Amino acid sequence: MARCLIVGCALARALRADGHAVRGTTRDPGQVAEIEAAGAEPFVGDPDRVATLGPALAHVGVACILLGTASGAQDELTALHGTRLDMLLERMLDTTVRGIVYEAAGTVDPEILAAGAERVRHACERSLIPHVILTAKPAEHDEWLAAATAAVERALLARDQFTR
Repeated sequence: MARCLIVGCALARALRADGHAVRGTTRDPGQVAEIEAAGAEPFVGDPDRVATLGPALAHVGVACILLGTASGAQDELTALHGTRLDMLLERMLDTTVRGIVYEAAGTVDPEILAAGAERVRHACERSLIPHVILTAKPAEHDEWLAAATAAVERALLARDQFTR
C-alpha cells in the first residue's frame, strides 16, 4: 500500500478500493466533502500556485498529475503544463515522492500535453524517479480509470524495483 497524491481527483475511489491511502487536491474548498466521500484525505491547494501544494506532498509515494482536462485560457494551460509543472516536479525532488503519473490526454491542446509529458520524462529521468505517461482518454471513463489505476501500480512497481 502507498499514499498517493492526486492533483485532479477522479481516481480516488479506485485507488482506495485497491488499498491505497489517497490524498486528493482541490482548488475549491467547497469540494472537500466530495473528496472525503470518495475516501480520500482532502487538501486545498492550487496547481497554479505550486507552493500551496508543498504540504500535500508529505509522506506521498506516488503523485498523479491529472490535469489533461484542466480549463482556462491557452496561456494559463501552457503555464500549468509548463513552468508550473517544472516547479512542482522540482519541489517533489525533496519529498518522499518516488513515482509520478502524468496525464497526457484530455481536452487540453495536445501540443501542450505532449510538452508537459516531455517535461515529466526529462525531470524524472534526470532524477531517477519512475514515471508513467497516461495516454488514455478521460472522456472514455471506464478505459481511462483502468489505465490510470494500472499506471499507479506500474509506478509503484518501478519504484519498488528501483529501491531494492
